[in-house]
Amino acid sequence: MHITIFGATGLVGKRIVQQALNKGFEVTAFGRNVVDLIDADNRNEKLTAFKGYIFDAKDVYKAMENADAIISVLGGAFDGSDRTRSLGMKNIIEQMQKKGLKRMVALGGMGILNATDGGLLIDDEDYPEQYIAVGKEHQKAFELLQTSSLEWSFFCPPNIIDADETGLYITSTNYPPEPNNYKINAGDLALEMLAVASNNKFIHERVGISNI
Repeated sequence: MHITIFGATGLVGKRIVQQALNKGFEVTAFGRNVVDLIDADNRNEKLTAFKGYIFDAKDVYKAMENADAIISVLGGAFDGSDRTRSLGMKNIIEQMQKKGLKRMVALGGMGILNATDGGLLIDDEDYPEQYIAVGKEHQKAFELLQTSSLEWSFFCPPNIIDADETGLYITSTNYPPEPNNYKINAGDLALEMLAVASNNKFIHERVGISNI
């Protein structure tokens, strides 16, 4: 299996790269500083470090060469001051559709899950104000996926902890998981996103996740 990962140098992305290589997958890791990923631990012929710009259509299109699935873990400013998550997603979707690719697993935030009383969590009056700006960027990315022709899965994690995988987590569909401990190790999130890209689970669904 060949996977192209956008946002490959971030907290979750770098772990997806390593886990995919550990499974023997072919990996194209896309990013502006992606050369930093090449070290003694993952230097092998199955990793292609693709230095590119997420808003450049030609870069994004070329990075998808030979891909069976796309994983987007794009980051950006937490205050919503840039539009990397939404406009980057728009470009990825356009290039996937141009290339005829279907499978996309993308990273958002917990606010895009359903609230029990209707609507999204981000629309609840008690939703933390400091998360609204970045949540709106996630929402725009999600809405772009909804209107696309892709077979997408949209992960909506709580607080992401800089820690490796434990395998001790639960997932849910479209709603927050129960119990919800409001945190997930970056390694566990990477593990599940990679698994979903491989097994075609959660197609056209949002995914809640939490460590247990």
